Amino acid sequence: MLNRRKFIAATASASVLAATQASAHVLGQPYVLPEEYTPRIVRIREEFIAGELYVDPNQFAIYWTLGESRAMRFTVGIGRAGLYHSGEFYVGRKQEWPDWRPTPAMIKRDPDAYLDFAEGGIYENGPQPGGISNPLGARALYLYNVNTRRDTYLRIHGTNNPRTIGRAVSNGCARLINPQVEELYAMVPNGTRVVLFPKAGAGPSHSSL
Repeated sequence: MLNRRKFIAATASASVLAATQASAHVLGQPYVLPEEYTPRIVRIREEFIAGELYVDPNQFAIYWTLGESRAMRFTVGIGRAGLYHSGEFYVGRKQEWPDWRPTPAMIKRDPDAYLDFAEGGIYENGPQPGGISNPLGARALYLYNVNTRRDTYLRIHGTNNPRTIGRAVSNGCARLINPQVEELYAMVPNGTRVVLFPKAGAGPSHSSL
């Protein structure tokens, strides 16, 4: 897998980003998505070709490469401790307003959170239909294993909860606010290569960029 130090030209210091993310999530405060979370074009290393996705969990960022040493950068929420999975994948399927049901592993970890899918629950016999209250939001990119060609149950998807952006809160997926995932979805075709870099401690830190 590609080493993240070869990829991203640093665009901001880790301390500034951390301070912004912390102040954005004060409970009880009206939430306004920070300006720093607005998608923007950034410079990247010249060896990266156009049309690939890279997730950097240490910056809570996903990059869509544009070619000519440029990429579109989006701010994302990522998998919480122990549930983030680095590696190389590809987009095996795309879906607008996808339906959703928790995986067996999710139900086992937190059965109380998924009572709707237990015996007698409203979604006992099927998935939750797509819609604004669906955890996958407006769009989903389904990540498949490059070797087995099977669904990994990892997703890049939307959310109607902007407070989760810039945080490690999910069951392993990367999430964007719905308007931004719609923008990304429109650009990314099926078959796109996707690289999820390791978290700090498992690979080079931000300071090595």
